[in-house]
Amino acid sequence: MNENRKKPDSYRTLLAFQKAECVYDITYYFIEHFMDRLRDRTVDQMLQAARSGKQNIVEGYSDAEGSTETEHKLTTIAKGSLEELKEDYRDYLRVRHLETWGPQHDKYLACQPRFKRHNDTAYYQRQITGRTDEDIANIALIVIHQTLSLIRGLIDWQDEKFLREGGIKEQRYRARTESRGYGYDSQGRFSRFSRSGREIPTSPTSPTSPTTPTTPTSPTNPTK
Repeated sequence: MNENRKKPDSYRTLLAFQKAECVYDITYYFIEHFMDRLRDRTVDQMLQAARSGKQNIVEGYSDAEGSTETEHKLTTIAKGSLEELKEDYRDYLRVRHLETWGPQHDKYLACQPRFKRHNDTAYYQRQITGRTDEDIANIALIVIHQTLSLIRGLIDWQDEKFLREGGIKEQRYRARTESRGYGYDSQGRFSRFSRSGREIPTSPTSPTSPTTPTTPTSPTNPTK
């Protein structure tokens, strides 16, 4: 069970988290420079979606010690939040008649492989500083796509781990029974084992033979 215990801030080693943090910082910069906080309700929605994409990875990873179901649920919420943010960027470009870089666009082909190699937010801050809203929105879309791919991989890993090890309750039950000397033998039977690891045969107890009924005692003769 100790393998489920995580060191503080160990979620920061997850590539999905690192990339999601980059998405949040790009979005914050984009909002500060190109959107009207007072009149555009999309501002809060985009910032909250970017934050949710990052924070739910953190919460899910941390809550995994108590519930694999919660971990899976929160990671899925993170994915949904970034899908929503992706559509907000697409809407921004579309309604303003700005160009969206397709997979064959020269800038997309130049950025996509480079962004795969970078998960540090400082790199993206250098890339977006001084650029137009069209460029930054398209950069954000590329980074969001890559983050979603990492989150899907994280969800697949969580599913495989659950099928292999079961949930936390199952793991605790298995650890408890094994500590008491029980486990599954080579044939899949639940058995008790000795301290040396050998199975202790548990032959069914034979039913006890019925007791022979006692002969009723003859009544005593009445006294005269």
